[in-house]
This record gives sequence, C-alpha cells and structure tokens, in this order.
Amino acid sequence: MTGMLASVNSLAEALLVQRAAVDIIDLKQPAQGALGALATASVAEIVATLPVATRISATVGDLPMLPERLLPAVREMAATGVDYVKIGFFPGGDWPACLEALQAVAGQGIALIAVLFADTRPDFAMIAELRRAGFRGVMLDTMDKGRGSLTQCMDASELRTFVDAARGQGMLTGLAGSLRCEDVPGLLALAPDYLGFRGALCREQCRTAQLDLNRIRQVRAQWPAELAALSGDQCYSAV
Repeated sequence: MTGMLASVNSLAEALLVQRAAVDIIDLKQPAQGALGALATASVAEIVATLPVATRISATVGDLPMLPERLLPAVREMAATGVDYVKIGFFPGGDWPACLEALQAVAGQGIALIAVLFADTRPDFAMIAELRRAGFRGVMLDTMDKGRGSLTQCMDASELRTFVDAARGQGMLTGLAGSLRCEDVPGLLALAPDYLGFRGALCREQCRTAQLDLNRIRQVRAQWPAELAALSGDQCYSAV
C-alpha cells in the first residue's frame, strides 16, 4: 500500500510533518538543489529526537557520479542512523564504477535508494543493475524543477512501467517531483510504495519556502481513509 513521504529541511519541519502522520520523513535541503543534503549533524539530531519507530530517509546531495565523491558521503550519512540513504543518479560521471563501489556499502546493511530523474529520460533497464548492486529501492523524481512535474515529464503508462519494473526486482518504489494534490488519485492507482512531496506542502507551493500544516493535511486527505490511517511500518514492512 502506498505511503506518503514528506521532505523537510530542519528538526522543526520534521516535528511538523510528524503531527500530520506522514509515513516517511525525508531529510534534504531544497535550496541546494534537487537532492540538496542537510548537514549530517542536523540529520543526526533529527534522528535522535524523533521516535525510534519513525521512518527517515536522507539525501547525500547533488553529487557527481564519481565513487570518490559518493562513497564518503553515503557512509557519513548512513552513520547518522537514518533508515534509507538516497543517491541521485545524475547525468555524466562513471555510473558503473559507482555501482561497483556502492555494492560494498549495501553489503554492510546500509539501505540505499537510487533516485532516477524522469526529465533525463532514464533507461529502466538500469533497475535490474541497481538490484544486483544491492540497492533496496528506486524512485523517480525530477532534476530540473523548472521543466514541470513528474506527471508532465512522463505519462501514466511510463510511470506504470517504472513501478512494475522495480516491483519485479523486489524493490521499494517511489514517485516524486513537484507533485500536487490532483496528482495523487492517479498515482495511487499505480500502487508505488510511496509518493513524495515538498513544494505542495509549502507556503505558496514553493519548495524552498516554509512548510504549511494545512497544506500537508490537504495532501494527506487525498488518500482514502483506510490508507491514510496506516503507519510507516505497515507501508514498508515488505521491503
């Protein structure tokens, strides 16, 4: 069943979305890019403050696809105690070398989530490679927020292909990228493991603005009541 992910940039925001009973709290700094990273000290503070059962993910930043840049960042973020470490697969760099290096990290029990960008037209055949490298999940997002939302970059059939490909590999699946309330019903029909939001939860729907509890609740209200009542553990227990 599909859960709701909310991206936050501080402890105060994390506590706010916790009040709205989101399923997973995602830590990042939107002002620093598509997957801008929070300082690990801030991430560690949030992990230590929230209840132990809270599901938490964190990004490592908009890093080039170079093992010598990715590996230290992944290890440092994993040491904060988050449940999932999210890694953006940006154009360029050395993807095969990164996958080989990250396989060793995944083998140490660190749950890695790959982020592919719909506006770069990724090849979904890569999902099988991610699974072989030990990634726990994969999500679709958008890299250039000025080029439109996920549902503008890909149609429903393409998104279904992505979800089915990831599910076929036994991987956690997520859809994000400037999603709005009106996107939720159609995306729920695809049955990803979660839908991710930032801009739609903020004042004036600006991803770098402050979160607004009313907007968070408006998005959460798009879920059928029986799904909205689910806890994060229920949504992610199969992963």
